[in-house]
Amino acid sequence: MDSHPESPLAPPPEAPREPILTLPPALTAYILLIAVIHLRVLLPPEIENWTIDVFGFIPKRYDTTLLDITFPGGEGAKVWTFVTYSLLHANLTHIGFNVLWLLPFGSALARRFGAVRFFVFMAVTAAAGALAHLLTHEHAIAPMIGASASVSGTMAAAIRFAFVKGSFLSFSRGDAEAAAKVPALSLWKALRNGRVLAFLAIWFGVNILFGATSLSLGGEEASVAWQAHIGGFLAGLLLFSLFDPIPRARDDAADASPVDQSGRV
Repeated sequence: MDSHPESPLAPPPEAPREPILTLPPALTAYILLIAVIHLRVLLPPEIENWTIDVFGFIPKRYDTTLLDITFPGGEGAKVWTFVTYSLLHANLTHIGFNVLWLLPFGSALARRFGAVRFFVFMAVTAAAGALAHLLTHEHAIAPMIGASASVSGTMAAAIRFAFVKGSFLSFSRGDAEAAAKVPALSLWKALRNGRVLAFLAIWFGVNILFGATSLSLGGEEASVAWQAHIGGFLAGLLLFSLFDPIPRARDDAADASPVDQSGRV
């Protein structure tokens, strides 16, 4: 009988690694909600305008000197528009720009927080952005719409752990779930990290540029509400610890750049 030599044992296949940018269910639901709401552009113009007036954020709605002007939505709109404006967008470019930044930062945050914390966080940062816009545009009658304040909040929150060794912006990282669950830096330590400082400088520089030059998005006449971006960003940075379920890193924990913290994003 013919015999066949035994073949050497093949090494076990490596476990597939989850791509770093796969979308968690909470973020997928958030993006789908924005997309479905944007179908309002298919409505007749008068209904489309009414929708923006009722659910967009209008600073002049809160002007106590107005005695003879009634805005759509009544008193209730003074409450819900602090959040609902963030679900409305001007065009597909506006949506695409926000989703582009949500892919890395929003994905990591949704995995870290879980669905409930993530949605509450998006609402809180949206409200913070609306408040910043109100304080700087007290008598403005143009509605503000867009998720940029919440997107800015996710970016600010994510940098509290994004550069920690093993996280999604570090040089050494695991799969997406592990990268989102590394212990975060304290606010004080984060503000001493060279990579975080470089990120902050670039982010604030870009937003100040938008404000100083009155750049618009997607060729539209409406300008960028950069003050709302800053409001959402500061809320995300300062309130991160209230939402974070992961135990904090020790003061002596190594970060992504233990030797040289002068690196840049």
